[in-house]
Amino acid sequence: MPSGWVADLLSDTLTKPTAAMRAAMVEAPVGDDVFGEDPTVAELESRVAGLLGHEAGLFAPTGSMANQLGMRLHVEAGQEVIADSLAHVLRAELGAAAVLSGISSRSWAAERGRLEADGPLGLMSVGAGPYQVGTALIVVENTHNFGGGTIQPLETIREVRAASREGGVAMHLDGARLWNAHVATGIPLADYGREFDTVSVCLSKGLGAPVGSVLVGSKELMARARIWRKRFGGGMRQVGILAAAGLHALDHHVERLDEDHARAARFAAAVGEVAPWVVSPEAVETNIVMLDLGETRWAPAELVDAAAQRGIRVYAAGPRAVRLVWHLDVDDAATDAATEVFTNLLSRN
Repeated sequence: MPSGWVADLLSDTLTKPTAAMRAAMVEAPVGDDVFGEDPTVAELESRVAGLLGHEAGLFAPTGSMANQLGMRLHVEAGQEVIADSLAHVLRAELGAAAVLSGISSRSWAAERGRLEADGPLGLMSVGAGPYQVGTALIVVENTHNFGGGTIQPLETIREVRAASREGGVAMHLDGARLWNAHVATGIPLADYGREFDTVSVCLSKGLGAPVGSVLVGSKELMARARIWRKRFGGGMRQVGILAAAGLHALDHHVERLDEDHARAARFAAAVGEVAPWVVSPEAVETNIVMLDLGETRWAPAELVDAAAQRGIRVYAAGPRAVRLVWHLDVDDAATDAATEVFTNLLSRN
């Protein structure tokens, strides 16, 4: 592994640009993107928007910024966004919606982050008048990070969408790992994307670009998002160098995500055989494996440290959970090494 670890499974944000991606970045035509003059950025925005079934896109430096822009477009100060209690927008974006946009939030509980229609629809508040906070936006995450790479059912998304539209409530998709859902299910990206008013997708996780996300929606929404991106400090200049990495990733790194899924599944099957109380292979749908340590002697920090001493880096994801994420830079040999370490550690309970 380039990092010096035998297997670095901390996150799929760790991917390094390949030699071919670096070459594409060097050769990219560029311009000033604040003035809308970077041709490579324009190509990336248009291409991602088309893939997701929308009119226009906006390149953002981070996934958190793309999500914050998506929320700010739909929710006025004092209104609320609702999402499941494990959602990235609530748990891992440092309260940005409240700090930057004055947005309130509520959440519903979801097993493994899986969307069930009665979660958001039972929480959604419409027509509350001057007495309660009104719901302006529902956020769905697909795949679900802290749920363990869970894929959201398209029919459930459609059920929620129909009810939210009737109530005048918008929907935003945090699709940081939507590529993984697409590859795992074969469902076209646009079939997911068209169910939402805005969608954010990340280029710097499984796709291996060094930085960047794209927010998509209508032309009118993306024109407004461009203004808010500048207000949030996200105006960029000759950023086509980075957009070129995203274009290369779309061409070369999407379909290969099934390799990550297969390796994660192989790891889960082996660990589940010796410690079925820790992981169920059936729960591993994409590139993320979540180990539940509730019935073991291990605390997450202790298991993380024990694995690190053996050259395997993983992430303590909660009071009883450890997360492992497969990505472009984790090959079969690294997977085998991680499997051997964790089967040995967990078989002793």
